[in-house]
Amino acid sequence: MATKTVLDPIEVMSVKAVGGTKGAKGAFDLLESKLPSIRGRRFYGTYNPWTEEYRACVVKIQGDDASRIGLEEWTIPGGAYLTRKVDDWPSKMAELPKMFDELAAGQKVDTSRQSLEFYRSDRELVLYLPIV
Repeated sequence: MATKTVLDPIEVMSVKAVGGTKGAKGAFDLLESKLPSIRGRRFYGTYNPWTEEYRACVVKIQGDDASRIGLEEWTIPGGAYLTRKVDDWPSKMAELPKMFDELAAGQKVDTSRQSLEFYRSDRELVLYLPIV
């Protein structure tokens, strides 16, 4: 079931994946390796289907210095999104593109912003589709 929500812009540190979504795991591995700890951190994946750019992102917290640890500073755009919760997401990775397509059905998608994956936990993921 989809829900509409509005996000404020989110300041993050990120790693661009090599090869789009195929490089997502490697981008997250690199991102996590740069952090002293991942405990308590909020992670996002962003994907632009028009450019095929995928980014692994972590929300900045006080004391983070992206340039010192070799990460790019970036901002996840705010705005209106349709969301969908995905339980047991590791077993459903191949289904995520279809889930985004289902969210987009009958919607006016905002092509100026990326789709988001918010990794709430090891088991729960929230998909965010940008809408106008």
